[in-house]
Amino acid sequence: MVMSIVAIAFFSLSPLTAQNSGTKIEFVSPSWVSANANDPNLRILDVRWSPIDYFTGHLPNAVHIADNLIRQPKDGLPVQLVDSDKLAGYLSKAGVTDKSKVLIYSDGRDVLGSSQFAYALERIGFKNSVAILDGGLSGYKQTNAELTQAFPKYQAGKLSVKDNKNIRVNLAQVRDLLDKKGVVFIDPRPAKAFAGEEKYFVRNGHIPGARNIPWPTFTDPQNPHKLKPLSEIEKLLADKKIDKSKDIIVTCTTGREASLQYVVLKHLLGYPNVRLYEGSWTEYSQSDLPVETGAERPV
Repeated sequence: MVMSIVAIAFFSLSPLTAQNSGTKIEFVSPSWVSANANDPNLRILDVRWSPIDYFTGHLPNAVHIADNLIRQPKDGLPVQLVDSDKLAGYLSKAGVTDKSKVLIYSDGRDVLGSSQFAYALERIGFKNSVAILDGGLSGYKQTNAELTQAFPKYQAGKLSVKDNKNIRVNLAQVRDLLDKKGVVFIDPRPAKAFAGEEKYFVRNGHIPGARNIPWPTFTDPQNPHKLKPLSEIEKLLADKKIDKSKDIIVTCTTGREASLQYVVLKHLLGYPNVRLYEGSWTEYSQSDLPVETGAERPV
């Protein structure tokens, strides 16, 4: 009803990435970590929330920078991604420079923290490769790979910023895209939130016509930090009639859940027209744009 108001084919040293993208984002296996450990330009970011987890044990040379650090209030809205210049400032303090290659990892269900950090690097126009550790820290531990409690030594250097507005949409753009032919909104929230059955906001539901693809459907049930084989993800998208001809907008609650599907569709599957709505339902629910409730429309 409308109201008005693989496994991922464990990538080796040649992971699949999107073509013609300034930032290349990939998922890599634990063997990639050991193969690249001596690269002086590799910066490893541990984005787990708790510093205690980091103190207990982390990848050698990993810097702790919690993923919740890069979100703050903005124009009255909570948990919005900070501006690109501030993002670059945080990343520079973590040792990321224009020469760096970046590996990001977290643990458990917090693959979303890793994908949001990868998106943040693309947002500031980072030109080098960004890798997310497939399987996260728990997958890394299963290989009996080395952990450490030592802190790395590094120096902050130059990190250029070129705010990339082509990878995201704002509320005004969403307004223009509603019900446009060839445009599809993907919403990775749980089914009950999508349907409006959970009353978190002033208005609850979803953007009219959006397709509901909960983000865990992209990941291994035994390890939410590990992606399913890409062939399974492609079938899921095909079943929802989402193909590479579509102009795809990924939207969720705060932009965090959407970042995983953004990265997979654009950088792993090579969908050419994928953008992220950062304000997501946090912003949309406060607007005057139409809200749809219940299950998604028939395909």
